[in-house]
Amino acid sequence: MQKVELPHTACNPERGSPRPTLLQRMMKAVIAQDYAVAEAPKRARVWSHLYVQVLVAIALGAIIGHVWPSFGESLKPIGDAFIKLVKMIIAPVIFLTVVTGIAGMRELGSVGRVAGKAFFYFITVSTFALIVGLIVANVVQPGAGMNIDPATLKVGSIAEYTAKAHDTTVTGFLLGIIPDTLISAFTQGNILQVLMVAILFGISMALVGEPARPLLNSLERISVVVFRMVGILMRAAPIGAFGAIAFTIGKYGVGSLVNLGALVATFYLTSILFVVVVLGTIARANGFSVLKLIRYLKAELLLVLGTSSSEAALPNLLVKMEKAGCEKSVVGLVVPTGYSFNLDGTNIYMTLAALFIAQACGVDLSLGQQLALLLVAMLSSKGAAGVTGAGFITLAATLSIVPDVPVAGMALILGVDRFMSECRSLTNFIGNAVATVVVARWEGALDKDALNAALDGRPALPVAAQPVIA
Repeated sequence: MQKVELPHTACNPERGSPRPTLLQRMMKAVIAQDYAVAEAPKRARVWSHLYVQVLVAIALGAIIGHVWPSFGESLKPIGDAFIKLVKMIIAPVIFLTVVTGIAGMRELGSVGRVAGKAFFYFITVSTFALIVGLIVANVVQPGAGMNIDPATLKVGSIAEYTAKAHDTTVTGFLLGIIPDTLISAFTQGNILQVLMVAILFGISMALVGEPARPLLNSLERISVVVFRMVGILMRAAPIGAFGAIAFTIGKYGVGSLVNLGALVATFYLTSILFVVVVLGTIARANGFSVLKLIRYLKAELLLVLGTSSSEAALPNLLVKMEKAGCEKSVVGLVVPTGYSFNLDGTNIYMTLAALFIAQACGVDLSLGQQLALLLVAMLSSKGAAGVTGAGFITLAATLSIVPDVPVAGMALILGVDRFMSECRSLTNFIGNAVATVVVARWEGALDKDALNAALDGRPALPVAAQPVIA
């Protein structure tokens, strides 16, 4: 039998990062088993791969939604059930990842350093995404010539979103990061609240030192079980994607894309351009290929496509980023934070959709008004969760503050927003994956050999005993 040695966690020795823990050494047998499976991927049947199953499920769901719309619409509970299953596990996954990552660090100052670098990246790239959407909308002008009178639009259909947007303020968002109790952070499912509790808990454990070691070992053991549970839940991903896409096509219909095809096509092409050119340039500057990263995350991206929610793939993204050589503490901080602050797809959508509405309603915005719109969007976009409909709510919040663009115009794009939601989620997801690798490299917490092995599809021993379904 081949001898399998557990590698050290991706680290820079000069930074004093920890060596493998007792639990990691104990899990050699489990890891060896996972490694043996990964070592011969060509011998696995095609149907055993999650991405193939999800792809087939999406195709079948789209066909059923198109041929039998009423039946497809009735399948909505299937997609909702899968999303709820994933959300059930997100809070403990984030908590365990962040706590075990921080508690095992010897240099606590790196926590603030990682957060600072992450927010610098988020603000810079997100702002650039807003600018890209603004430029494309002015060049293409997808709403020009529609000559819509806002008074003739039915605003009842968007009342729910405008009401939620009215309650969305920067102050309210910042206060919302603080949970009422330690337990409520988990029961309410707020990612940032869970992240805050996890950071404080991890720092406290690190300050306590050796007396907290038994608790850290216990949490690491629980992590193994929780991530195995993630693997079990991901097996239901094809069913969830099938129900979600069948509902989308059945309720909204592909025909709804015809009238607003210019807006949808412009948004998709702009997002693709942003990923390939902007994120691609950032990736190349940091020594990796964004196209290879997309291929590495293909199963998760298909899941996001099918469910229109990037949260559905969050647990597996945490695992795969760590497997790709990013240090656990960096992954635990950057990925959950990015889900609220690094929304490239949502930012492109906001400026593009806002100017589309203005053009369609015959509102001529000056450069100053457009810059004001950009600044408002920059603030209101922070805190939008990676769930279906969040981008539409954020757009409503932006337009309610900028009086030049009629909020009623949102009724124009409501019918196709679901189709753009998928592209928003995909772009957000890819952006967070790129951000994790970049910040890990800046921090000196990236194992380049593990990254290259993962992106090239070569077998590599997992950093921790956490299963990844490919």
